[in-house]
Amino acid sequence: MNHWLVKTEPESFSWDMQVAHDVEPWTGVRSHQAKNNLKAMAVGDLAFFYHSNTGKEVVGIVRVVRAAYPDPTAEAGDWVCVDMKAVRPFRMPVTLAAMKADPALEGLALLKYSRLSVAPVEPVFWAHICKLGGTQAG
Repeated sequence: MNHWLVKTEPESFSWDMQVAHDVEPWTGVRSHQAKNNLKAMAVGDLAFFYHSNTGKEVVGIVRVVRAAYPDPTAEAGDWVCVDMKAVRPFRMPVTLAAMKADPALEGLALLKYSRLSVAPVEPVFWAHICKLGGTQAG
């Protein structure tokens, strides 16, 4: 299983909306690197649900329940999406500021490539961020 981080603006699609929709396609990704990360996702992979712009924090965990398929919101190009299902919220959101200040997270893709909307998360970082958020890593 691989681990990921997916970003969304909570004004457009929030954690509460993900929970309410049960399974939701992760559409609208228009970065080639992020698209390649979506294509690399497999059913069962877990991802941090990150509120960008407002909040700037990891608020929960989602699971990939359908691998990459053509993004129905794309007007042209070979853009893809995956379907995500909420797994659990974090007890305490983990803010971007806290992650930047934590030496144990040096090298985290979110901190190295701040504009990337879908990024891999190495197992050691996954476990550490889950611990900070007061939730189980698995």
